[in-house]
Amino acid sequence: MDFNYSPEQEAYRAQVRAWLEANQPPPLTAEERERISEDLLWERNKRWHKKLYAAGWVGMNWPKEYGGRGATFIEQVIFQQELGRLGLPMGINVLGIIMTGPALMQWGTDAQKQRYLQPIIAADEIWCEGMSEPGAGSDLAAMQTRADLQGDYFVVNGQKVWTTHAHRADFCQLFVRTDADAPKHKGMSCVLVDMHSAGVTVRPLKQISGDAEFNEIFFEDVRVPKENLLGPLNSVWQV
Repeated sequence: MDFNYSPEQEAYRAQVRAWLEANQPPPLTAEERERISEDLLWERNKRWHKKLYAAGWVGMNWPKEYGGRGATFIEQVIFQQELGRLGLPMGINVLGIIMTGPALMQWGTDAQKQRYLQPIIAADEIWCEGMSEPGAGSDLAAMQTRADLQGDYFVVNGQKVWTTHAHRADFCQLFVRTDADAPKHKGMSCVLVDMHSAGVTVRPLKQISGDAEFNEIFFEDVRVPKENLLGPLNSVWQV
């Protein structure tokens, strides 16, 4: 079996390399790396994301109909190799692009796809993932955050933890318990939550390095429109 790249793939690599070398942000000096704040680094990476997006390098695996490149697996590998060779980040909104976006493509209504996908890939709206909880860790089935359907709204109460970039997020793909009487591996759903809603509180968790990209999120009677349910009710595992 031939594991070498084909001439066409090497030509693609040359195209990627030339663009990245010509458009990469100026490297930070050692002193700048020591002193740059998390906020300034975020803004720097956001500008880089916008440049990548404008050139069609964001959402490599997204279908073209949703604003992506529709790249093959090998094309994605080559692009990541070239990013790594130059020590460049992917941009921002990574969780939205690799997790929420694909879930929306598979399970979202037409209205949800039209509303959310383009702002995700363009990083106009930042997304986080609400999974881990203090008493559950990575055991999603042990989560206790509740979403009770009351008329046209789910009312959410509970807590998530270790939520990456929640303090910068506009929306959360939130995993919740919607049937408290069902066995713990059932009765869970996914809802799309506006992080600016009343009752949402975010508290950054400062690490020993001084960084605070992880957060706790508290939900207190947060009202989420029922049309923000992603996928079937009580079928979180598919999503």
